[in-house]
Amino acid sequence: MIIFNDLYNITESLDKSAESWVSNTIQEENLKEGNINYIFCDDAYLLDKNIKYLKHNTLTDIISFDYTMGKLISGDIFISVERVKENAITFKTAFKDELHRVMIHGVLHYCGYKDKTDADKKLMRSKEDYYLSLRDF
Repeated sequence: MIIFNDLYNITESLDKSAESWVSNTIQEENLKEGNINYIFCDDAYLLDKNIKYLKHNTLTDIISFDYTMGKLISGDIFISVERVKENAITFKTAFKDELHRVMIHGVLHYCGYKDKTDADKKLMRSKEDYYLSLRDF
């Protein structure tokens, strides 16, 4: 089950189509959908999580807590809407596109993709681009 928890009032643009898109991504990766909670928040809220749980005193666009067990994909994905907005400007892309990229990025981590090395980053970006191309909303 995909759940959108909106602390930033943006979910009016996220509907069943977005849920289906995330679900289809998981299925295409030959995995099973568990409980995935998206929490849309601001920088201060996510910074608090970053400091408290990861001991990082930096702003970030996404933090994901992975509860995946075997092939059952589950977790909490916290997204700073403020960071996504700023990144959209920096990367010269639409806010909606950057938001979807970050959303699918979190799920891809649960699917086993990493982004620490250059090769991992290249594969992750390729997967993001592929799944973004499958959106129909």
